[in-house]
Formats: sequence, C-alpha cells, structure tokens
Amino acid sequence: MTGPLSTSDIREKYLQFFESKGHLRLPSYSTVAPDPTTLFTVAGMQPFKEQFMGAPAVFDGVPSKRVTTAQKCLRIGDIENVGRTLRHCSLLEMLGNFSFGDYFKREALTWAWEFLTGPEWMALDSSRLYATIYQDDEEAFTIWTQEIGLPPERILRFGADENFWPADAPKEGPNGPCGPCSEIFYDRGPTYGDDTWADYADTRESARFLEIWNCVFPQYDRQEPREDGTPVLKDLPFKNIDTGMGLERIATVVQDVYDFYSNDVFAPLVAKVAELSGHPYEGPHNVSHRVVAEHIRSVSMVIADGSAPSNTGRGYVIRKILRRASRHAYLLGLREPSLYKLVPLVVDKMGGAYPELQANQAKVEATVKAEEESFLRTLEGGIQRLGKLLSGMEQGATLAGEDAFLLYDTYGFPVDLTKEIAEEYGISVDEAGYAESLENAQNLARAGSKYGKSELFGANQEALDGLSLTEFVGYDALEAEGEVLALVGAGARLPHLSAGSEATVVLSRTPFYAEGGGEVGDTGRIEWDGGIGLVRDTRKTPQGVFLHDVLIESGELREGTRVRGVVAPERQATERHHTATHLLHAALRAVLGSGVAQKGSLVAADRLRFDFSHGAAMTADEIAAVETLVSRWISANFPVSWKEMPIAEAKAAGATALFGEKYGETVRVVSVEGDVSYQGQSVSSKELCGGAHVTRTGEIGAFVILGDENVAAGVRRVEALAGEAATAWLRERLNSAARAAALLNTSPDALEARVGGLQAQLRAAEKETVAVRRQLAEAQMGGGTGGAAPLRDLGGFRVAALQLAGIEGNELRGAADKLLDQSGADLVVVAGGKGLVVKATRAAVERGAHAGQLIGKLAAAGGGKGGGRPDMAQAGITDAGAALGALETAF
Repeated sequence: MTGPLSTSDIREKYLQFFESKGHLRLPSYSTVAPDPTTLFTVAGMQPFKEQFMGAPAVFDGVPSKRVTTAQKCLRIGDIENVGRTLRHCSLLEMLGNFSFGDYFKREALTWAWEFLTGPEWMALDSSRLYATIYQDDEEAFTIWTQEIGLPPERILRFGADENFWPADAPKEGPNGPCGPCSEIFYDRGPTYGDDTWADYADTRESARFLEIWNCVFPQYDRQEPREDGTPVLKDLPFKNIDTGMGLERIATVVQDVYDFYSNDVFAPLVAKVAELSGHPYEGPHNVSHRVVAEHIRSVSMVIADGSAPSNTGRGYVIRKILRRASRHAYLLGLREPSLYKLVPLVVDKMGGAYPELQANQAKVEATVKAEEESFLRTLEGGIQRLGKLLSGMEQGATLAGEDAFLLYDTYGFPVDLTKEIAEEYGISVDEAGYAESLENAQNLARAGSKYGKSELFGANQEALDGLSLTEFVGYDALEAEGEVLALVGAGARLPHLSAGSEATVVLSRTPFYAEGGGEVGDTGRIEWDGGIGLVRDTRKTPQGVFLHDVLIESGELREGTRVRGVVAPERQATERHHTATHLLHAALRAVLGSGVAQKGSLVAADRLRFDFSHGAAMTADEIAAVETLVSRWISANFPVSWKEMPIAEAKAAGATALFGEKYGETVRVVSVEGDVSYQGQSVSSKELCGGAHVTRTGEIGAFVILGDENVAAGVRRVEALAGEAATAWLRERLNSAARAAALLNTSPDALEARVGGLQAQLRAAEKETVAVRRQLAEAQMGGGTGGAAPLRDLGGFRVAALQLAGIEGNELRGAADKLLDQSGADLVVVAGGKGLVVKATRAAVERGAHAGQLIGKLAAAGGGKGGGRPDMAQAGITDAGAALGALETAF
C-alpha cells in the first residue's frame, strides 16, 4: 500500500525538514515581482533581496535569520521552448532555504544531502548523486568529499560561466554580492541515455543526469575591476545562503516518471486536454497537449495573484501566454473556449499549497474564458486575411515566409495553421523564410534585452531608429493634430495599414500620454480624412519616440498622413487617481513615519495601487487617518501646479522622487499648493513626476482606501479609488448592506446586531446538532461497542467497515476514531452521507498500511476522490455503497 510521494507530499516534506533545522516557514510570495527589476518573481530568493543586503530579517514581526519557502516563480525568457522540450516550464515551484548571515556552506550542503538521502525524507540512492562546484572552491570540495563522503570522481569543477552567481560575475559583473555555487545532479540511469558523468563534463547536456538542486554561496562583494581588468572580489561582512530545488524536477525523480508532464500535477491536465480535443497524447499533437497543460497552470497562478491580461507590461505577458495556449488548443481542433475548463484541475492539485487559487477560482475561470473568446475572434480575423492572400495566388505557388510571419506577429496566427489552410488551396508555405523572419525578430528582441531596451519594443526597435522625437502636448490638450512619421510592425516599416490590421504608429505630435511613472498609457482614437484608428495603448522609447498601438477600424493609413489624435475620456479618471496617489504617499509618510518609501505604483482610470516600505499591517485607525488627510486636501480644492527645474533645486525644495524612475538634469515637479495638518504638523505634497494630473485637488472627488496587504518582506500594498469610481464603490457597498438587511428583516443600522444574534443562535444549534449526530452514530455502531462492524481479514490486515446514515464531517472522523479503538481492527473504513474516512493504527502503518493510498481506490469506486496520510485519510464520494463494496479488491 505504499507508493511514490505526490508533489504535495514532497513540498510539505521539504518545508518540514527545514523547519526542523530552525527555519521559519513563510508562505509563497506573489508572482508579481516585489521590486521593479523584473515583471514577475523569477527566483525563490527575490523576495529577500533586502535581507541579503543587510536589512533586518523580520517577517510579520517574527525575527529569523533562517527561512524556507515554496515559491511560485514565472520565467518567460524561453517561452517558445515550453512544450517543445520536456523540461521547460514557464511556472516553476522553487523550494528554497535561505540564511541571512547565519549558517553557510557546511550546513547548506550537508542538509541538502540529508534531505535527499534520508529514509524519512526523499530516500534517494546516494550512489546516484553527483555534484558540480566552482573551479576554485576548495571549501565546497572538502565538505563534499571529507564530510559527506561523495567520491571525488563524482564531482566536476566548472568555471564562472556555470558555477557562479551571477554567471561570469568575477569578470563581467554586475558589482555587488556574488559567489560560487554547487549543483546536485541525479543519475536517472541508462534508460534515459548511455552518456557518462565524464561525458557531461564535455557536453554539459544530458537527459540522464538531471540537475535537481543548486546551492548558492553569496560571499563576495564584486567591485570595480583594477586598471588591468582583473576582478576585485572582497569578502562580504556576513555570508548568506540561497538554495533552490525545482519541485517539478525532484518530483520527476522521486516519482520515477519520464518527464514533468507525467507527474501527478501535469498528467491529469494532459489527460483532460486529450479528452476535450479527442486527440490522444501519444501522437503527433503532444506538443500542443503540453503547451496547453503548462500554460493554464501558469496563467491560473498569475491571475489568482491579481494580474490580468492587457496590452502592456505584466498583462502583456499574461496575454501572450494565454494566446499561445489558445493557438495550440485551436490546432487540436478546439473551436470553442476550452482552457477555462482546466482551471479546476489546477486548483485541485495546487490549491492546498496556494489558497489564493481556491479563493479566486471563479475569477480565474472567467478571465481565461473571456480572453479565449477574444482571441478566437482575432484568429478569425487572421483567417480572413490569409484567405485574401491565398485567393490571389495560383495552385502550386508558395506563400512568402514574410507573409506567414506577419500573420503570426500581427494576429498571433500559428504557422502550422497557415500551412494547413494553404494546403487546401494547393499552396505551400516558405517555411525557411518564415523561420528566418522569426529568428530576426527574436535576435532583435534579445539584443534589446541585453542592452536595456524595453521588452515591449521587441523586434520593432531597429525600425524605430532615426525617428524624430515626438512633441507631447497632452498636459494641456486632449486633442491635437500631427503627422504620421512611421508605421511599424514585424520588425519593419510598413507602407500602409488597412482596415482590420494592427501596428505601431509614430506621430510627430501627440496628446496621448505614454506609459511611465506607474501611470498607464492613454487610449483613444486617431482620425483622418476617410479613416479612423483605435489607439489601444501608448508607450515611448527611452529616447522619447511615442508609440501608439493602433487598430485600423476603417480606411487606409499611410506615412505622411495628417491625423487628429483624440484622448479617451478615461484620461480624466487617470489624472484623478494620479494626483490622489501623490496625496496618498504624503499622507502615509505623515501617519506611518518617514520610513515609508514608494516601492511601486499603478495609476489607471479604474483604480490606483501603491506599494511602500513598512513592516506591519496598517490598523483601521491608521487607514482612517490617511483617508482623512487626503480628503482634507480634496476639500480645500488647492491648485495643482507643475514646472521644470534643475534636479538639485527640486531636491533642495523637498520634492520626493518616484521609485524606479530615472531622472535627467532637468525634472518636472508636481506640487499641491497648500498644506494640511496632522497632529499639529504641516504636511505637504511635492514630487518629481512626468505624469498627468488634475489642476485642482477638488477635481479628485471622493477618495476611499480599499485595503492594505503584504506583497513582499517589508513591503505593503494599498489599493484605492477616486472620483466616480470611489462613489460607485461606496454606493454598491451601501446597496449591498441594504439588501442584506432586507433579507434579515432589519435596517442597515441594526444589521451588525442582527448578524451577531443570528451567529449566537447558529452556534447553539450547531452544538445541539453535534450532540444528536454523536448519539446517532453511537446507536448505529451498536451502542458504542463497535459490534455493528465485524472484522474482515484483507491483505493481511484486520479491517472493520461501517456505513452510517446522517453522519458527516467531524462526527464521521470521530466515529472512525471510536471504531478503531473499540473494534480491535488494524484499519477502519467509515462512510456517511457524501464522506469517507479511513484510519489505521500506528502498528499497521509500520507494517505497510497506508490510509491515503487505500482511500484513493475506494473513493474512485464511489465516484469521488481524496487522500491523506498513512494513518488517516478522508474523501468526498457520491456512492457510499460502491466505495465500501470495493474493499475486497482494494488491497
């Protein structure tokens, strides 16, 4: 009755192991990055960057220099490889243990070995474990060979490109904390390849030797190199530990499955994709099965963390992942929204460890379904565009690779689908030309990333070079005329845009604000003689060229055309939220102290979000005080002014810089021309900001804080509403209270007292019900003697089974306890209502009994599912009789 550990079991054992070593267990931080260096959390150590740099290691008031987490991470650098290989994932669960100036290499390596080989933990065969170390790390080599006992021939030394973090840091930088690392590998055996460990030293590629753990030792401060170029590595004042073990990788080893997609989390998803599509996994479509299964897991987690698909930043990435999954679902023949049907499986497998999945399941399903519906419409647009191209070609002709790539880049139209449709016309596709266009776009994107160009410009960066800077007039005007300087898409300048196409439009003069400083880019429309285009987003290059994402609604647009830009009315709501953000920042500093520093923000038409440094949750009184201060500024209707000045002068005047922004010598300062009072102190608002604002504070209107939450170690997040959004939110809360009061036959003012009274009545009724159920259970169990359940010898164990009417929940577990005590059985199985409980004695567990394994088989027969520990397990079922009837064959 034993079996391989589930992914959930492995995760829990890891956290329990490091708790036993004095580590504080912390929940996973959000996939939303806690700092501006990345869009998403990409590593388990990322939430602890401040602690690694010397900040106090205090978490929700609990000091600890040792912590352990199972961190959800999102990495999209190799997203095109997800599904095409058996190892790439966009969502990773990173098991980590961290030390902030406490223990170091000896503990990190010996504990890793203990966890991997210990019989009560992973119980891996130690003869199949190997390690790599940095070429000069004699300390790690000594620990491995002399203290752990790993034979020297099973240790490889590599240079800084492989075994240093960051890679090549000694020569290439960046400056700051860095250090060697030691990776642990598992030999999966000749089934996965006939290469040797010595071969890996040459190739550094292997399906047989799988890396499962990386121990990083940040011990140096990398400084500016000497004049001759030699690196300068100084010892850090305290040394840290940052280790990470990929849960998907260790699950593959422990469960002895071929790849990630065969483990207990992915296999049900892959099977469901096969069921929905009618295409078996074992066949030519398995790449699509894998893409759909992997991507739905990723987007479910990110959406549950509060992100949503959009055309910018983090939302752009989510939309890209979802659309890639939708394309592959389409290739599998799914013409209706289907991805959302996989969300419950993700929640079932991962919701226990990440409760935000359970809490937001309905939201995730609705978001995924809406995005699928939108993309399926987009695909139809691509089909129409492709039909026009093919209808003008003769049979036997070849569709240019550039055209196939343009369909992919503009419509997200997969080349496989282009080939399939083209074949119906008797036309082939220049796949080599398509591959060349794709590679050129990817190379440009990589170059942009390497040299600091925004990922949002991607393959279009080169086509933007040499353009004149855009004249922005949007501070003072929401409509303006300008000339089309360029139409850009698929990495090239386009001669024209026709109705239904979408590309980047560069104007000589624009009223559209470009995304920056936390404020979203403007939307709206551009108009010209004979045509209209919808502006879906506005961004700009670091040089100051404004980029308008435009969908042509009607007409044809060419370079040189004079157009009129009209900003959408939502800009006014965005301005209210932006000025309110400045007031919120000033109020937080006044109420919570000068230690408050901005850590990120979002300013949109529908809300504002503000992240700031603070070590504890805000109290209700502090939230009320902040709201009151902001409302005082609004009521005073102070003027809001802005002017440009030298940065030194601005800072001398007390202007606050926005987090993550880079400033030149001349800056724009936004000031509220009036102070408010808090506890006898004058509070002002003056910030460096390039965003759009109201002209007087009274234009903000109502202001309400929705809540305060923790998003990273020492970082809090406030969301708030201003203007009509705040009024609508408050009105809905009042209406909700009125509806609730009406249901309870009382008034809104008396609602709290009425609910309190009902709760007291409910508690009394629950106590009475519990007592009755216990009496009912005892009566059905033969008056507490257990005689109603005769013993049976099954699989070498004495088993007592009983079905109880009207019993469920805690009473069902209590009945199982009594039956186990009174019957003399090794295992008891008790069914009642829609529940099933299995319990085993300690002696039975030591002999191999496993309640969790047994209940899985019984629950399946009874139309349900469940699991648990070796000594106790429970399940939900639909047919108690069928579950109990399966006992004879379950052993």
